[in-house]
Amino acid sequence: MEDDRYLSILRRYWGYADFRGIQRDIIESIGSGHDTLGLMPTGGGKSVTFQVPALAQEGICLVVTPLIALMKDQVQQLRRRGIKAAAVYSGLSREEIIVTLENCIFGGYKFLYISPERLASELFQTKLRHMQVSFITVDEAHCISQWGYEFRPSYTQIAGIREQLPDAPVLALTATATPDVVTDIQRQLKFREANVFRMSFERANLSYVVRPTEDKNAELFHILSSVSGPAIVYTRSRKGTKELAGELTAQGFSATFYHAGLNAAEKDRRQDEWQQGRTRVMVATNAFGMGIDKADVRLVVHMELPDSPEAYFQEAGRAGRDGQKAYAVLLYHKGDRSKLLRRIPDTYPDPAFIRTVYEHLCYYYQLAMGDGFNVTYEFNLDEFCRNFKHFPVPVESALHLLSRAGYIEYTEEQENASRLMFLLRRDDLYRIREQSAGHERLIQWVLRSYGGLFSDYVYIDENLLARLTDQTPQQVYEQLTALSRQRILHYIPRKRTPYITFTCKRMETERIVFPPAVYEDRKKAYKERIDAMLTYATEEDRCRSMLLLHYFGDTDAAPCGHCDVCLQQHNSGLRHGEYESIRSHILRQTEGQSIPPDEIRIDGHSREDIRAVLRFMVQEEELVLRDGTVSRQPGIPQ
Repeated sequence: MEDDRYLSILRRYWGYADFRGIQRDIIESIGSGHDTLGLMPTGGGKSVTFQVPALAQEGICLVVTPLIALMKDQVQQLRRRGIKAAAVYSGLSREEIIVTLENCIFGGYKFLYISPERLASELFQTKLRHMQVSFITVDEAHCISQWGYEFRPSYTQIAGIREQLPDAPVLALTATATPDVVTDIQRQLKFREANVFRMSFERANLSYVVRPTEDKNAELFHILSSVSGPAIVYTRSRKGTKELAGELTAQGFSATFYHAGLNAAEKDRRQDEWQQGRTRVMVATNAFGMGIDKADVRLVVHMELPDSPEAYFQEAGRAGRDGQKAYAVLLYHKGDRSKLLRRIPDTYPDPAFIRTVYEHLCYYYQLAMGDGFNVTYEFNLDEFCRNFKHFPVPVESALHLLSRAGYIEYTEEQENASRLMFLLRRDDLYRIREQSAGHERLIQWVLRSYGGLFSDYVYIDENLLARLTDQTPQQVYEQLTALSRQRILHYIPRKRTPYITFTCKRMETERIVFPPAVYEDRKKAYKERIDAMLTYATEEDRCRSMLLLHYFGDTDAAPCGHCDVCLQQHNSGLRHGEYESIRSHILRQTEGQSIPPDEIRIDGHSREDIRAVLRFMVQEEELVLRDGTVSRQPGIPQ
């Protein structure tokens, strides 16, 4: 039987006794040549659903994913299992990419991981024609839907790849998709027929908690002291990650920070320290977490509200992937509502402002009317905003909207690998005697590791040179910079540079229009996601897990029994609304004074109900019981 073959592969390479959840259903569907969409929560075992059937077929499986960290991690894991796999991503030289793609044609590789941006390149398209592709896997498939929370225009290239590979079915996988997005994914990927497998998004081991607080940092310190084990703390700004990690360290917690602005080596080092348990708390922007394989995270804390339930569900779901008890905590301040609502005009600025940004772009690059078609420029956001007195956030939003409308292509912070070329001839280089031993050793290893250095720029890897010379990447950087100053070589360090390509000739601003599908419809959908997130954060009567599951179309979900709402109802024996009414009266009566519990009177509520709420408030440290009286804890909001 074919499924016995799948099971044999699973046991041979992964050592698992059997498939779990809907894994087998998805495997049999794609293995039979059917376009397939799999909805599986974080930790549901998505990778097995395409890796097992790919090993059971001839040819190579093309895996499209935007996550470089996931590419590298899965390629390494597959190779450790004796499976040939490769990845193409930014930072590789053209020569490295060519070698990788040639090996995929001739080398018996089973998996090629590639970013969606690479699909349209002429080089990839040429090599693809000679590959035997068994099927196409699209990870993070919600990115193809304009109605999804994380739409990426590059994903629309996948439909073109299908035209080149008419016999290769598509397996789309995602952990976050509303019913509308599920339909749109299948339409965008040109499914031959609707074919969806759903795994319940319920996480029975994960307790969702919303904690109202006036002092988020103090509340975070308290939570980290109460819950042991690895933790992720999400905050919105890059600057905020560094500052909060510093405060946590000062409080005695082992913490580091992570954001997209760090160089690749620094990201890898911090991620590795956290994954290996040498650092307990990772303070990060949402750039961290996707593709990270760490099952024992006990706590995920959000310092601010994400702008969609999809983002929150995915980030919170990184806790407790081992099935053990874990917590997802959202810290909420009454000012958060207005902050979140302000993101709507920041993300969808007025069309007149967007047209102004376009006009200023043309001034910035000195484009005459009718010029600029297919011209690409490096873009310095800070300089642009200083020159034209704009704020960065709405400018970035305007650039994305101009991209979606087809007037430009805006590529954010594309990482370019370091490059190097020798300025001296080889003979002159050998005659240099005044160099330090460290410089000489580095030069020797550069010459041994790379060719063509005297005729053109060559991409280099400082991490490799650091290992070869027993130095740190920073030391290699400093030595190459010193040699560059001496005019022995020219060194161009790795940098992250945004680019803007004008896809149309410069036109009059009044001719720039934004179709409803680009602006009004998307703005409406964005507002609905924000409203859903605010409902989640402020709801007092409905189970947190139910709210999330209903949002994703699971209308049969029952109360979880262990979120903060369920626990309050269970512990007090009251409905959440009644509980909150009694709690508010108690907080008012105890403000600024201590009072014996039996003297607290609330119209319409019995002594038993009041005592039940008092007991729970003392347990939750909202009240202090001392010398026969209760008083309000400082900092507890009413």
